[in-house]
Amino acid sequence: MSAPVAPCRCSSRNWKFESGTGWPSFYTAIKGALGKKTDFAIGVPRTEYHCARCLGHQGHVFPDGPRPTGLRYCNNGDALRFVPARA
Repeated sequence: MSAPVAPCRCSSRNWKFESGTGWPSFYTAIKGALGKKTDFAIGVPRTEYHCARCLGHQGHVFPDGPRPTGLRYCNNGDALRFVPARA
């Protein structure tokens, strides 16, 4: 029997914003938590990002987000597990 894998932390609820896309969106990520690569799956280049630890696909990053980064990490909602804040 293998040990359970701890969940990956790639971003914070503090960085989440309403992008109007219907996808959970963040304007930054935890330093070192993500890997990136160019994705041509739809015929045009996009930047795909994934968890640097488990390599799980997270979504794509676009240059149309809010300040301070100007980035929109558009996350696949199925890749997220929301954890309630501690009181």
